[in-house]
Amino acid sequence: MLSQEDEVRKSSERFYSALNRMVNGDAGPLSDCWSQAPDATTMHPIGRREIGWEAVRESFRQVAMASSAGQVRLDDRLIRVGGDLAYELGTERGSMALGGTPVAIEHRVTNIYRREGGAWKIVHHHTDVSPSMVEALNQLLARTSASR
Repeated sequence: MLSQEDEVRKSSERFYSALNRMVNGDAGPLSDCWSQAPDATTMHPIGRREIGWEAVRESFRQVAMASSAGQVRLDDRLIRVGGDLAYELGTERGSMALGGTPVAIEHRVTNIYRREGGAWKIVHHHTDVSPSMVEALNQLLARTSASR
């Protein structure tokens, strides 16, 4: 039988596998990792905050539409579990293209998990703001606006 920390680690591995799919254009697998509750939240490296599963899912879908050639991993992982809540700290590292602009990924992250129906689901994902990602998205928006 797995310890609670090992269960959370497996949920984290599923999340980062799904996140890798997202940075290559497919946000669909994130639905399996996330709480579908109205209190699910995220604060992305592009500086936005979403509240509620529908907003969280849409934010990932929008980023996925502009993403390609990505890979991300979690380094320096630390997991703590207390009751039906757990948190994970680390540093996300990797790279991706946003709107065709290559960007490096290196930011601190906090993930919060909650046990729902016997499974650990991510309920909050918070990273540092990434100036290179914000700039790449601004360039994409400028190109999109100019082509209209």
